[in-house]
Amino acid sequence: MPRNKVQFQKGLSEATFEELYGTEEKCRAVVFAWRWPAGFVCPRCAGVRYCVTKQRGLYQCNACRAQTSLISGTIFASTKLGLRIWFRAMYLMTQTKQGISRLALSRRLGVSYDTAWKIHHKLAQAMMERDAGKPLEGRVEMDDAYLGGERSGGKRGRGSPGKMPIVAAVETKDGKPARLKIRRVKRFDKTRIKIIAQRIFKPGTKVVTDGLGCFRGLADAGCTHEAVVTGSGRKAARHPAFKWVNTVLGNVKSALLSTFRAISGKHAPRALAEFEYRFNRRYDLAAMIPRLGWVAVRTTPMPYRLLKLAEDYR
Repeated sequence: MPRNKVQFQKGLSEATFEELYGTEEKCRAVVFAWRWPAGFVCPRCAGVRYCVTKQRGLYQCNACRAQTSLISGTIFASTKLGLRIWFRAMYLMTQTKQGISRLALSRRLGVSYDTAWKIHHKLAQAMMERDAGKPLEGRVEMDDAYLGGERSGGKRGRGSPGKMPIVAAVETKDGKPARLKIRRVKRFDKTRIKIIAQRIFKPGTKVVTDGLGCFRGLADAGCTHEAVVTGSGRKAARHPAFKWVNTVLGNVKSALLSTFRAISGKHAPRALAEFEYRFNRRYDLAAMIPRLGWVAVRTTPMPYRLLKLAEDYR
């Protein structure tokens, strides 16, 4: 049986990573190229000629004398860490299927847990914002699921206080999975599914689901809805109409359980977005760092007080 080309791709080796991003000077040069691909442009007057101050390394416009930091206005803004640390974090977060926990990240980077927590959430925020504006289209498999399990002595099944409801949608092309969207929901009802569908699907998308009543909201969102009544149990989960979405849901649960053990509902959107980001770019692991870095310099700063806030969800 031939090997899966996606699973067995080379990716970006640690040796190659060090060669490309192993020093602070190399990282700064790369960030400069990501931020100003056509050369420096002054944010105040659009001047293109500049000099670099010796003490703070700021870029000073020769025309208006305005000084600009390389990382101002980016997700790296106000950091006291070297960019080499951030690049190492991007490497660790993108080159494995399961990602990396904040505790493991703190050990690998040699920083405190709180610092690793901020780095991890800021990069995940960049991932989430990048994919938010890319709706699925064509044929899509969609299913509901729960993260976590029932608490000891609590209610079992749907509505268990220890479970987090989510929906997953997988766009398929030529019978294979192409792109993924995962969203947390408060509960499964028609109105919430309609709102989510309007956010993640293009109008006219053909969405295949099981017979759960809440999915009737897809038609109200302008999608073509095909409901396949499968019943319940393992046989239903193996129905060929939902092959890829069920496979992805299994991988999501395994990855999150093995990496984080538990996820608070407050920060679940970023954890799900991180998995989603890696899945949607899984065909070229080596390109993930430049792609994420390009997004990071175009993501507005995310201070700690905003990182701690719960994300809005339906």
